[in-house]
Amino acid sequence: MGADMDRAGDRTDGDGADGAAMSSAEHADTARVARRDDAVRAAVEQGLVTPDHPIAALLDVRGIRASAAALHAAFAAVTAPGTPVLHAFAVKATPLVPVLRLLGEEGIGAEVASPGELALATAAGVPPERTVLDSPAKTPAELRQALALGVAVNADSPQELERLDAQVRSAPTGSPLGIRVNPQIGGGSIEALSTATATSKFGVALRDEGARAWLVRAYADRPWLTRLHTHSGSQGMPLELMARGVAETYALAEEINRHVGRHQVDTVDIGGGLPVDFGSDSMAPTYAQYARLLREAAPGLFDGRYGLVTEFGRSLLAKHGTVLARVEYAKSAGGRAVAVTHAGVQIATRTVYAPGSWPLRIAAYDAKGRPKTGPDVVQDVAGPACFAGDLLAEGRPLPLLEQGDHVAALDTGAYYFAHHYAYNSLARPGVYGFVPAGDTLRFAVVREPQTLAEIVEESGGARADSLTDL
Repeated sequence: MGADMDRAGDRTDGDGADGAAMSSAEHADTARVARRDDAVRAAVEQGLVTPDHPIAALLDVRGIRASAAALHAAFAAVTAPGTPVLHAFAVKATPLVPVLRLLGEEGIGAEVASPGELALATAAGVPPERTVLDSPAKTPAELRQALALGVAVNADSPQELERLDAQVRSAPTGSPLGIRVNPQIGGGSIEALSTATATSKFGVALRDEGARAWLVRAYADRPWLTRLHTHSGSQGMPLELMARGVAETYALAEEINRHVGRHQVDTVDIGGGLPVDFGSDSMAPTYAQYARLLREAAPGLFDGRYGLVTEFGRSLLAKHGTVLARVEYAKSAGGRAVAVTHAGVQIATRTVYAPGSWPLRIAAYDAKGRPKTGPDVVQDVAGPACFAGDLLAEGRPLPLLEQGDHVAALDTGAYYFAHHYAYNSLARPGVYGFVPAGDTLRFAVVREPQTLAEIVEESGGARADSLTDL
């Protein structure tokens, strides 16, 4: 279909799984690609993408369910029977209420980092006891709300812990409470996503002078602190480094419990951050690989004495999302073919502004939504925004795209179309989930396409005279 890509961040290869396992994984990858091709064709046939509605986002419901099942199975395989495990989806990855409801149906909770994300999780029906609040800048009001609801809270700093002190004294709470630590293990290949560097803004810096002793005292003085939290990074972070951060946090939990003489820290929140292979259709690395690596790095964490919380986001959704856009015009410039489409910076902001870290695979489809064939031609795939760098792909070999064809930006189910960037007041695309239904596909609206009236309203349209009337 003309898909081509370099990897984003560090790609992690398999771990020598046997032939049967590899065959199963390859079968799942092939089936997912087939569903994607079917969805593109059906989206064109059923009018989700037309000349008047030239862009849409598609979500593979069956694939999302499969990823949730794989996550559950991976940790069930390495934990002692009866170990409490909460998998909380990082809402920031795909903040769409129907997605959160779907994941909730699959036994996945919610990790939220703002009042807005908590509101989305609540609207999706995620119960407070399956919700975790993490943020480096929680206000007193946010903390009061979380503690009143019974949402788990991880304090990000000593000052925030002082706020929790005051609130716990004034009103009892059923919220599990903990502190986020930064193990300061180093960064990965994408600096902006490396949260465990020496100077990261997140958590209590574990290796700073006096920090470890302060943490031990903080828990000794507060019997209601029962959790430890860490999150070492995301895309571009080697699995071994992530596992090391978890192991160091587990070691701190053991130290605290020895010091206080009781099993006070009973749960370790290991964060998320499993990277995604943006260079192929492979679901690698897998949750099973990571879970086994974690058990090797910190076997005591999995022997049943500690509950676990995870906060995966990108790895659950990325492979199951596709942005489909019509080619509005096909031209050439300086001898290079250029396909001008309706998918650009508004749906792929990271790719446009940092293509070296966030390149996307592009697949070519014809006017009827069928995979396009033909010799590869080096060409640019451009977006609609009014600046030269609005490119989904530059110098990419693909079958020659022509006016009326379609392009698909692959692996965009997380951190892409759900995070609209309103450059040029470009409208948010509609988002549609799909499932196979006999010989065709059935679509459901996840989010309606944004209307021009909504753009005007959000831009102060009802207050047009507010400045001239001053």
